[in-house]
Amino acid sequence: MNDGAQVALYLLMLALPLSALLSRRVPVGRTVKMALAWVLIFAIGLVVVAQRDRLKPIWNDTRDALFGRDQHVVGSTVRIHIAPDGHFWATTTINGVERRMLIDSGATTTALSEATARAAHVATDDSPFAAAIETANGSVQASRAQVQRLELGSIVARDLPVVVAPEFGDLDVLGMNFLSQLASWRVEGDVLILEPKPRT
Repeated sequence: MNDGAQVALYLLMLALPLSALLSRRVPVGRTVKMALAWVLIFAIGLVVVAQRDRLKPIWNDTRDALFGRDQHVVGSTVRIHIAPDGHFWATTTINGVERRMLIDSGATTTALSEATARAAHVATDDSPFAAAIETANGSVQASRAQVQRLELGSIVARDLPVVVAPEFGDLDVLGMNFLSQLASWRVEGDVLILEPKPRT
């Protein structure tokens, strides 16, 4: 529907309640007030429709504030809505410590910040052979470690290999070594769907 047709539709919708008021012979002052109220309602509706793409991030933030974060579990399936920044963020528990992690299918290995590793009591490997990790800011030498238990909704990963480095800052990333343990994962519209393997 083009803009002209939309305006015509809204004018028609506005004319209906106004004609109903006039047919009931409501006093002029009251009619004017009610007419202005309807005009205001339709004006707000037009703004919302016209700016729906810009208002979407605000709606997402409001929804998350009212109903919790952008992740919920349906049976064993976990669905994560895309964040306003265009990424998928998961609320996880690492050895009992809650963290918000970026899901990155381009990352080979799950990566933890030093702060998260300390909080979750994840001991790094003392091996002198560090892991070379390619990041957006170049190559990073990271220590190897292992998470005993990582939970994402109903999904549980045990003894998950991770890398830890100060260059990660405060960013924690769920990589392909986690995603590859799932039965499947896919993106449908603005939702990332994670399907765990059936329990045996």
